[in-house]
Amino acid sequence: MAKNNKKVALTDLSVVELQEKLKDGVEELKKLRFNHTITPLTNPNEIGLLKKEVARMKTELTARKS
Repeated sequence: MAKNNKKVALTDLSVVELQEKLKDGVEELKKLRFNHTITPLTNPNEIGLLKKEVARMKTELTARKS
């Protein structure tokens, strides 16, 4: 059920909002990876969850282009 809520949230966004959210997600992912390299994160699963969210945003943008 959580997947449906995320998908609905992404489909409700405009293309510009989705691109901005994607940009922010990619930057946050870079920061998390860098911080994890220096000092281990308390919850390294955050990186995987953020990667999946970024992938969902990219998929949504690709679907809208076609």
